Amino acid sequence: MRCRVCRKPAVIDVRRHNAGFCPDCFFDHCRHQVERAIADHAMIATGERVLVAVSGGKDSLALWDLLLELGHRADGLYIGLGIEGYSEPSGEYARSFAARRGVHLVEVDLPSDYGFDVRSGAAASRRAPCSACGLSKRHIFDRATLEGGYDVVATGHNLDDEAAVLLGNVLRWDLAYLARQRPVLPGGEGFPRKVKPLVRLGERETAAYCVLRGIDYQVEECPMAVGNKHLGYKDALNAIEERSPGTKATFYVGFLERASELVAHVGEHEREGLHPCPGCGAPTTAPSCAFCRLVARAGDQRRQRIPLDQPVSAS
Repeated sequence: MRCRVCRKPAVIDVRRHNAGFCPDCFFDHCRHQVERAIADHAMIATGERVLVAVSGGKDSLALWDLLLELGHRADGLYIGLGIEGYSEPSGEYARSFAARRGVHLVEVDLPSDYGFDVRSGAAASRRAPCSACGLSKRHIFDRATLEGGYDVVATGHNLDDEAAVLLGNVLRWDLAYLARQRPVLPGGEGFPRKVKPLVRLGERETAAYCVLRGIDYQVEECPMAVGNKHLGYKDALNAIEERSPGTKATFYVGFLERASELVAHVGEHEREGLHPCPGCGAPTTAPSCAFCRLVARAGDQRRQRIPLDQPVSAS
């Protein structure tokens, strides 16, 4: 197999493009796809400060590297989730990348800074672990972006992720979620702008990018994600993609081009009545925001636990 661009030996084939690439041309391909996504959706303006949410996995580290290669002012944000056997290694991958590239990494640790980890937070709030995790990360993304003076927060959601989420939302006809499933979520009213520059690259491409660039990343999947429906939707799409390369891109891009505007108005009322949370200042329509309620419930549960070897006061 030869590189489609320069005719040197290819090291990776991208079936949906019916093309093979040598390392240098593959890097150009990845940079072009990210650059095009940013331009097509007006994600990041020249000179804006970007905060990249990094998990230590292939997608977020590839994204951070690509944004730096494209000349963007990009710092990283790592959130320690307190998942035993998983969080510490993932943090080391993020720190190692930052040190190697000489860039700034902001760190927030759920157990140290908020008093709970994903498992205990999920139990206290009676949420699924992925739900408690997502709620916590969204809150911290917003807060770190605004408090750090960044213009935009970028996440490593790739084409496979977005196609799988889209499939789930279509199967349930969840119009509110479909309305928010765009590569850019505008900022305003206490929310920062959120962008997904990897939507034109698949999971296999980001993994190959990291390997060829020599970027070490955490290979293991989060143990808390076992049984997540999202993974099942990915498997289903992978089976279709194997038989018909390009299906994921056609499905996702087709939604953006033909259907996203039809549902864009759904959920607009959700921002009506927003006011600052008295606890943290985040915008909410409730007396306090969902994250502050999660922190409070986790704290209540922690205070109710009395170690068996600790005497109970008689007073």
